Formats: sequence, structure tokens, C-alpha cells
Amino acid sequence: MSTTSVVTLNKGRDAHLARLIEGLARGVALGEAPAECVVVQMGPAPEPLPTTRFPLRQVDFPSAGLPLAAARNAGRAAASGDILVFLDVDCIPSAGLVPTLAAAAAAHDGLVCGPIRYLPAGAVKDGWREADLLRAGILHPARDFPQSGVKETRNPGLFWSLAFAVRAKTYDRLGGFDEEYDGYGAEDTDLAFRAAEIGVPVLLAGAPPAFHQHHLSCDPPLQHFADIVRNARRFRARHGLWPMDGWLDAFARLGLIGESREPDITLLRGPSPDEIAAARVPPERPF
Repeated sequence: MSTTSVVTLNKGRDAHLARLIEGLARGVALGEAPAECVVVQMGPAPEPLPTTRFPLRQVDFPSAGLPLAAARNAGRAAASGDILVFLDVDCIPSAGLVPTLAAAAAAHDGLVCGPIRYLPAGAVKDGWREADLLRAGILHPARDFPQSGVKETRNPGLFWSLAFAVRAKTYDRLGGFDEEYDGYGAEDTDLAFRAAEIGVPVLLAGAPPAFHQHHLSCDPPLQHFADIVRNARRFRARHGLWPMDGWLDAFARLGLIGESREPDITLLRGPSPDEIAAARVPPERPF
């Protein structure tokens, strides 16, 4: 019988983290408790973790930025399970999500992604009910999940790290996330491309969803402009193509980078505070 470790990262989103843990705790009554939940704390002085009927382990990983790749690797290093289920801190796991992803990863040696329902602002309140979140949440149109079982995609670019499971041995065989990706962007796509190179597929699982809690964001993500450009260059050097091309195209339309990315991105200027403010996603939009 395999054991499951849930791994999540937190930096200043203690309220979202509390909802994630609450979702896991609700599964206890259904016999769904993971062997543990590892919380990698990237920010200073987080709120104390609650008492739960499954082990909660905190890993302190303070950083001035968002070292997502390195923080996930720190979470894996602290995890003891045979199966790793990574959940974004903004994701509330529905009943059945974690065990379904874990069972799929135990049966299939791949990167197993679960469906996400994006919530508008204000959708999650005290005493939230899963049925209400199901009605409010919207599935992202870019990924077509099966009703049950798993479906392999030949496009590793469809991998996302919001909610996925993988065998711990496979994660280690891949070397985890590449820590040269510093900050936001492309580190998860790089993992999927490297997995494909050694025959580890991306699988879309017909699982109950995770509910993505609303938070301030920008479209395009101008607040992560420098990280995205830097990490895009690393990905291009490794894999021969540009990732995050929609965002890079948007940066070019704003005059932040040159229109051509050959042979390299031409950096013209950084976004202004007014441009970042104008790009903020309205609270009624789920993504």
C-alpha cells in the first residue's frame, strides 16, 4: 500500500492555506487523510499551522522572491510518501481529489494533473460547501479532462503544477524541478519537457476538482515580467523553443520587448506601475 504526501508552498497567503488544509481535513471523515501535508513557508513569520488529524509538517524556506522550483524540491525532501501530490496554496481540494490523483500516479508512471475550477472573488466563505464551489467555479478551456481514468497528452506544455501527482521515485529520477529557474514562470513546463524526454508522460486525470481561490493577478502577469523573461531564456537554451509565448507576445505589444525573439529577446524597458495596475484582472473574472 503506497502512502501519500501532500506538498504545498506558501508566501503570505495564510488564509488560502487555511482553506487548503480545511479541504484536506474534511476528507478525514471519508477516510481520505494523506499520510502528511508538508507546508513550505517561503515568507517570514507565517501564522501557526492548525491542529489536524493528519500530520502537518512545516519547512521554513524564507526568501525575498518566489523560488518556486527550489521550494518544491525542499518540500519533496521533507516528504516521506511514496506518492507526492503537489497542490498550489490557492487550491482547495475537493473530496476525492487527493486519493484519486494518488491512485492514478500509483497505477501510471507519469505526471498526473487534476482539473481546476477557478473561483471569482468572494466565492469562498466560512462554512463553504463543495456544491456551492462547484457551481461558482469555471474550468479552464485549454485542457480537456476525461470523465474518469486518465488521458495522455502528447503536449507537455499542457502540464500544470496547480494540482498534480507523481511517484516520489520518478520525481527523484527527474531531478525534481530545475532550481536555475528562479522566480515565476516556466519551471513547471521545463519539468514536463524533461519528463517527456525520458518517457514519462503528462496525464490528465478524471478526478474531482481543486477549487482555485481568487487572488490579485495581472493579465499579462506584468508583476513577474523580469522573472518571465529570464526563465524564458533559460527554457529556450535548454529546449530550443520559447515558452509562455502568449505572455511574451503581450509584452511585445506593450513595447516592453522587441517583436522578434530571434536570436534572443530584446529587452526594451520594464513595465510601469500604471501598466501593472491596468493589467489587474477584475475580481469577477476567475482567470
